[in-house]
This record gives sequence, structure tokens and C-alpha cells, in this order.
Amino acid sequence: MSVVELPDISPARAHALIDKFPTRRITVIGDVMLDRFLIGRVSRISPEAPVPVTVFDHEECRLGGAANVANNLRQLGASVDLIGVIGDDDSGTQLKNELAAKGLHSTGLITDVERRTTTKMRVVTTRNQQVSRIDFETDHDISDAIADALGAQVEMRARAAQVVLVSDYQKGVVTRRTMSRLLSFARANGLPVIVDPKVPHIDYYAGAALVTPNHIEAESATNSRIATHEDARRAAVELRKRIGVESVLITRGEHGMWLDHAGASGHLPASAREVADVTGAGDTVIATLALAIAAGATMPEAARLANEAAGIVVGRFGAATVSPQELKARF
Repeated sequence: MSVVELPDISPARAHALIDKFPTRRITVIGDVMLDRFLIGRVSRISPEAPVPVTVFDHEECRLGGAANVANNLRQLGASVDLIGVIGDDDSGTQLKNELAAKGLHSTGLITDVERRTTTKMRVVTTRNQQVSRIDFETDHDISDAIADALGAQVEMRARAAQVVLVSDYQKGVVTRRTMSRLLSFARANGLPVIVDPKVPHIDYYAGAALVTPNHIEAESATNSRIATHEDARRAAVELRKRIGVESVLITRGEHGMWLDHAGASGHLPASAREVADVTGAGDTVIATLALAIAAGATMPEAARLANEAAGIVVGRFGAATVSPQELKARF
């Protein structure tokens, strides 16, 4: 079967959509995280164990998970409401400070004294080579009371939004109860819901407009191997029918993307010119998709914009973002 590539988008159309980004509002709900980087120099191996000795130089903090999605949206020009759960701890305070520094408010974050703020601490060399990672997290499902508080935040904040975006990192915020209430509200208010999914929760997303699994998640969800475009097509069709969603976009790294959407399905080749770090690329993809859809793009047009945005961020270290000007320059 010949490979069908999604139609091109003209520079004028791409620029017109991007120009609408500052007038759009997106509600993001999901697992917020803090990324900490301890950066230093490595010149020897420890005599105690076969591990490198890293001499500390400096520390950086960045937004991760759903917070990185929100940051991607903000840097693209959108107004953003971020809804999630943090702990009553120093990392929660630091995460709120990082949000404020990026022009994002944290009033939609609920503090749960029973949980830790999800934090990924990476030891990294000055040459951007990761030495180790330590995760601080509480990943069991949030309580019903916290889920109801999140639902109330969505219903209060999403009324002014054009799209609701769910960033599921399987850290306990996205539960069956959370999704059921969110999807009911979205249906009643004509809001499209797009989801960056996790396989164990795949059946929670029925009724969403779009889910965006990567190829490993798509293989696991369909119990199949995706080695070719035809494999990706079959998996996307199966996923769309199984979950009960309008569209599925499978991201396949250097092999590009496959979109299964009623009336317009096909392949997009990868657009990256160089790859430094794929961390957070999925966050950039779903943020750009959400904004493009909010701006009136068709699903293939939104996929084109997201593909180019991903091609930019994978050329940078860590979870990165894209500006409207950079995205325009790709067209």
C-alpha cells in the first residue's frame, strides 16, 4: 500500500493561524512536575563504585510535565489556565515560582498535604550528558475529594477556553473520575479535549477529540509492532475505534508522525534538522496542536504545525519551547 502524506500547508495559511495564537485560551489539566538539573564537571571515576564523580558547578530548575505544556502554550502566545496538584513542600513552592517567572499563574494548582510535588532531579555534565536521575513522587491516584476539587477548577476556568488539554504522566492526577467529569463538562459546553495519553488509562479518554500516543505507547496499546507506515496506520485506526475518539496522532520520532482522522489520514516526515534531546518534545507537540485547533486549523494543518514545532525543540537540551516567530520561520 502506498504511503499517503498529509497535505502541505501554505506559508500564508500557517502564518495566519500562528497570528491567532495570542487571542486563544487553553485550559491544561494534568501532572505538573519540577525538573531540577545539578550541573557539573566529570573528570574521573569514583574509587568506591564504577560511577563518574561529578563536581558541582550550578543548578537549574525548569517546568516539567503539564507545567511544561503550559509553558509551551504561553511561549507561543496563548493565555493558559493550569490545573493540577502539588505537595506542601519546597518543590511545590519552587514550581510556583518558576510558573510566575514564565508569566503563568498557579491559582489552579491544588495543594495536597498527603502528596509530594513530582520532581525529577538530574545530574548532568556541563556537556549536557546525563549521569543519573532521582525521582521524588507520589504516584497513586488522588483522592475523590481532590479529584472533585480539580473538576470544580476545570468547570470554573475552562468556560473561557477554546480547547481543554490533558497531560497524563500517570502520576495520579488523571483518574477515571477526573476524566469522566471533565469529558461530561466538555461535551456540554462544546469544548474539544485533546490528550497526551498513558496506556494504562487508555479507556478513560473515550469522547476526546484527539489522543497523541508515541510509537511505544501505540505498540503497547494495540499489542503490535510499528515498524512501517502501514503498521502505524493500522495501529492508529485500531486505537481510534477502541478508545472512541475522533482522531489519533502517533508520534514516531525520526520516522515522523501518522494521523488517523476522518477524511484526512496520512504520514508526516520528521522535520528535525538536528537532534540534541527529545525530552519534552511531546509536550511541545500537544501544545502546538491545541493552539492550532483553537485557532481554527483542520487536524492535518494542526499536525503540520506541531511537526515543525517538534523539529525545533529536539535540537535543544532539556524541555524547551518555541516562539511564534521561530515557528513562522519554518514555513
